[in-house]
Amino acid sequence: MSERSFDLAIVGAGICGLAHALAAARRGKRVVVLDRDAQANGASIRNFGFITVTGQEEGECWSRALRSRDVWAEVAEAAGIPILQRGLLTIARRSEALAVLEEFAASEMGRDCRLLAPAAMDAIGDGLRTRDFAGGLHSPHELRVESREAIPRLAAFLKERHGVTILRGTVVHAAAPPALTTSRGKIAAEAVVVCPGDDFATLHPERLAAYGLTRCKLHMMRLRHDGFDTRLPPVMSDLGMIRYLGYSKLPAAAALRERLEIEQREHIANGVHLIVVRSADGSLVVGDSHHYAATPDPFAPTAVDDLILDEFALVFDGPAPEVVERWTGTYASAKDRLMLVDAPSDALRIVVITSGTGASTSFAIAEEVIADLYGPVA
Repeated sequence: MSERSFDLAIVGAGICGLAHALAAARRGKRVVVLDRDAQANGASIRNFGFITVTGQEEGECWSRALRSRDVWAEVAEAAGIPILQRGLLTIARRSEALAVLEEFAASEMGRDCRLLAPAAMDAIGDGLRTRDFAGGLHSPHELRVESREAIPRLAAFLKERHGVTILRGTVVHAAAPPALTTSRGKIAAEAVVVCPGDDFATLHPERLAAYGLTRCKLHMMRLRHDGFDTRLPPVMSDLGMIRYLGYSKLPAAAALRERLEIEQREHIANGVHLIVVRSADGSLVVGDSHHYAATPDPFAPTAVDDLILDEFALVFDGPAPEVVERWTGTYASAKDRLMLVDAPSDALRIVVITSGTGASTSFAIAEEVIADLYGPVA
């Protein structure tokens, strides 16, 4: 293709890249998004589509999740992206887990959340093993979309409503404003945002190497469950309280972790916790696990899925639903940060979300990055 000129070029058409395209397009910028794949295929569609607020780390991450949730609500309505569920029910199977939820509810992050006795959870929806629970917490903040449908619809919305150019099947060999070298030829852009996901080698590897990044592999499944009560919001349980930093950094979480390490040591060793969300067809998306490596292997041991399903059976009544689909995903991870924004020059930013919170925080992060490039909104 002949050289074309844009105000901003974005490398990567996952949720992080599309969020930056939205933030820039809302300012009237001429935006192009480039991606090597023919369609959305990475971490942005291999997840729950769950915009999680409650349980995110206190401070910037929690605030970004609240803001991103609001943007998702705006965009979903405009782009015809169905909101399939709202809210979150976090189950406490143990008294130690209930103590964590009580401490959380008393904090600023617990505003508008409700502590529930087991009997009160029966009023939210049927199918839970409430007789075995110590209690729970209901949050009104969350939204759930079907990510494999929402990401393509978001891209189409950006193209049709905001005039964003999206070039798929396009490899970017070099990205340094005012030009990008691509498999389609040169593209001129005054500024560039690189959203590489977990590709640390293709663009600016020397910059990314300084952050000590690795990759996380997760297991997920879709379960056939025609009888799932549609009143139920997404569900989490005890294991999530030692993974989500908004819970795990609370003093009460230490006693829960100690007990879980005795009773569910194998679950913890495989990074298993439970999230259950419902799709429009009644099926459930269930996960997940966490294994870390510079290059995760492509294999998905059934034993890991069994650990996830084991926790599912401790939360839900009835026979185990049929597994109709399994998949793995990988995302960027770092021990010391949830995200990073690197600035090699005034007109270049590299943005990596290193915590699996892309769906939950990307819109807010993008607004911050675009404001840094172009100045605050007047």
